[in-house]
Amino acid sequence: MEAAAASAWDERHQPNGQPVGAGSPTTETLTGADVLVRCLEAEGVEVIFGYPGGAVLPIYDAIYNHSSLRHILVRHEAGAVHAADGYARATGRPGVCLATSGPGATNLVTGLATAYMDSIPLVAFTGNVATSLIGRDAFQEADITGITMPITKHNFLVQRVEDLPHIIRAAFTLATTGRPGPVLVDLPKDVVTATMTGFRYPARVRLRGYKPTLHGHPRQLEAAAREIAQAKQPVLYLGGGVIAAGAAQEVLALAERAQLPTTSTLMGLGAFPPDHPLWLGMLGMHGTPAANWAVTHCDLLIAVGARFDDRVTGRTDRFAPRARIIHIDIDPAEIGKNVEVHVPIVGDAKKVLQALLPLVEPKEEPAWLAQIAAWKSQYRLRYQTRSDEIMPQELVDRLAAKAEEHEAATGREVVLTADVGQHQMWAAQFYPFRRPRSYINSGGLGTMGFGLPAAIGVQVARPEATVVCLTGDGSIQMNIQELDVVRSQRLPVKVIIMNNRYLGMVRQWQELFYGRRYSHSALEEGPDFILLAQAYGIPAARVDRPSQLDAALEEALNHPGPYLLDVRVRPEENCWPMVPAGGAIDEMLGVEEATGAGQPAPVQEVRT
Repeated sequence: MEAAAASAWDERHQPNGQPVGAGSPTTETLTGADVLVRCLEAEGVEVIFGYPGGAVLPIYDAIYNHSSLRHILVRHEAGAVHAADGYARATGRPGVCLATSGPGATNLVTGLATAYMDSIPLVAFTGNVATSLIGRDAFQEADITGITMPITKHNFLVQRVEDLPHIIRAAFTLATTGRPGPVLVDLPKDVVTATMTGFRYPARVRLRGYKPTLHGHPRQLEAAAREIAQAKQPVLYLGGGVIAAGAAQEVLALAERAQLPTTSTLMGLGAFPPDHPLWLGMLGMHGTPAANWAVTHCDLLIAVGARFDDRVTGRTDRFAPRARIIHIDIDPAEIGKNVEVHVPIVGDAKKVLQALLPLVEPKEEPAWLAQIAAWKSQYRLRYQTRSDEIMPQELVDRLAAKAEEHEAATGREVVLTADVGQHQMWAAQFYPFRRPRSYINSGGLGTMGFGLPAAIGVQVARPEATVVCLTGDGSIQMNIQELDVVRSQRLPVKVIIMNNRYLGMVRQWQELFYGRRYSHSALEEGPDFILLAQAYGIPAARVDRPSQLDAALEEALNHPGPYLLDVRVRPEENCWPMVPAGGAIDEMLGVEEATGAGQPAPVQEVRT
């Protein structure tokens, strides 16, 4: 994906680009645990999410003696890594988590894979047994560097206390530059108890073979400008890399300059104004008809910070079949990996677009824009309301309206986190995300249980914001223990459960492709979420009628502390439209159900 959050992280450092604590060596004798804490302070780390255990007790003792570092005690290590992930997604700065050896370390695996798939800057520290015991099946030993090698950008097993400053500096450098990603640092117990003198945190590190390309090649930029000038039916396609690079303004400038209809992936939502005339909505499996048809019929596709994921492309041989493709990405390994690219540009999205904009002449293709406008008008996503049941789309729609009122009245930006499933897709379809980093969810891995701990990380990072966790009755139970963190830290997180008594997306697939054989997807009545919330000391309410919804949402959003709202929605509502697995993105099911309109007339192709 595209460019790193390095620019956002630079503001944590001195004007010369050095870490805050870089400078002359000290004369103190420090333990490895003390060195670790000093390094984190030098990096400007403010908060760590973690859970103690035997192998990391020396580190916790060092944290106890350093009041500048805030530690958030989660209730499960999965909560630590997801909270650090949410912190990173909300700010662009690296999240930091800490776990003990063995099961503590392995409990981070899903969260590391989540961050890896979505290119999120994160540094995870794990304890390990003493170096003399590694490989001997010692108590609570796990080869966490071997386990996480495929799901981290890089990982380190520290073997000498003297190597700690260099390794930690390298870990933060790797996590936040080039294509961002998670980095793991494994700390044997004898390394964190060993001592060293002459501690100095390096201002920078040289990593052999690691030199991300930030600036696009001039010839490729010129070629891209020519393609844009010649195109009659262009589309601009945005991924999460646009947000990582802080390139939203440049994207908007390019779209308006060349009048480019614009779509995005799930991870790109918030990078483009949702009420802009050029906005098509999200594309892909649950994308809008206008976005999917525009990409299918375009003659030029400009991809920025996107990786052509299968949930976006569907059948790759039917994806933008007539289009020339420009692909801008910080990671050269992504270019050409899934689709043929005609103009590859390796570089940071913000820097590439800044260089490209002066080369692009203003233009407009009235026939293409008229076709786009017709699709958007006729095939706008709709839903039928009912007097006796809350529709899930209605919950998202009303939440968006009440969030806008809340922002206007309080000046507090609403940031939405989500778990995975139907509620996540309905939020993508019906909630207008107006700013980057306003929709925090697990895109590439699709991790249930992500939403609540991520909301904790977001709220810690952005105490001035109103953080709403939109979740399902299945997802919330995967990390519901983190409600105790919400209570203990007095975090005003609002948890809104879209409760349909099913694993909704699983049930939808079973209905469509497995003959309505709902094998173990029904949650029946499930737990009483009101009693659960009250057990954690959190106020809660339940609604099951449309007439109750607005008042309940207002109460939740305006409550000064945490709040849980259990919203009973229509159980067997499907998320439309939907591209079946293995289908092309113009082969959408449920277009009429989603829009009230039938299939469109054929489009006149302009460019061969």
